[in-house]
Amino acid sequence: MKMDRAKLADFLRRSRERLRPEEVGLAAGPRRRTPGLRREELAQLAGVSADYVMRLEQARSSQPSTQLLAALAQALRLTEDERDHLHLLAGHRPPEGARAGNHVRPSLLYLLDRLGDTPAQLLTDLGDLLAQNAMAEALFGCVCTIEEPDRNILWRWFTDPLVREPYPVEAHDHLGRLHVADLRAAATRRGYDLPSTALIDRLEAASPEFAALWQRHEVAIRRDSRLRVMHPAIGLIEFDFEMLQTQAADQRLRLFTPPPGSTSIEALDRLRLIGPETAHRSHR
Repeated sequence: MKMDRAKLADFLRRSRERLRPEEVGLAAGPRRRTPGLRREELAQLAGVSADYVMRLEQARSSQPSTQLLAALAQALRLTEDERDHLHLLAGHRPPEGARAGNHVRPSLLYLLDRLGDTPAQLLTDLGDLLAQNAMAEALFGCVCTIEEPDRNILWRWFTDPLVREPYPVEAHDHLGRLHVADLRAAATRRGYDLPSTALIDRLEAASPEFAALWQRHEVAIRRDSRLRVMHPAIGLIEFDFEMLQTQAADQRLRLFTPPPGSTSIEALDRLRLIGPETAHRSHR
């Protein structure tokens, strides 16, 4: 990512000029001719030299570090969007915002329930299953008897052989690689934080297959694919798999829709009539 010195200089100067001294606890003074903060005042608030602030605003500086950008963002009272813009102009990836984690917003739960004809699941970017609607439960089974730390689709795929039974044997390797490549993308995006590294370490210790796939260093965000599932009561059902991400990219809504004109449309109609109680085992 390339640093844009001219735009960075302009953004810093205008952000400084928009900030009133009293907003940061400074006295305005009787003879202040500079609109907003002075360079010296911004430098003091950010813990850097006034000369460096001047060079930044004159587009003559070296690339600032992320630590310096964080200090400038705090000193300038930037919003989260403005902070991200500052990082991008300086040639850095924006820092991750606050993560929703396992907290599900009521609006997403409402959306999940409104998708009455479509199996849908809500997961974290690391694969922890947070919620699913009645159609998804009828298709994939209930996870209510599974301990919460184990409600992770990668953990179950690589440690519970029953999870793979509904999928064609010839698809197992491909699906496993998709899971691992997607986890690699999520862990990298998170900067290999504690939750992602803990999951990776746990999987490597429990599954030689996962460990071998992880060593391949494949990376790919799973957004869509064609999926075939053998349901114990309905038979084979084919889906178009779609993945929708929240704005923070830490939660995902997974949708399973039948291909247009396929027999899977009728299969889902039968599944809706039978209901979740027929799913005698969970397999995803």
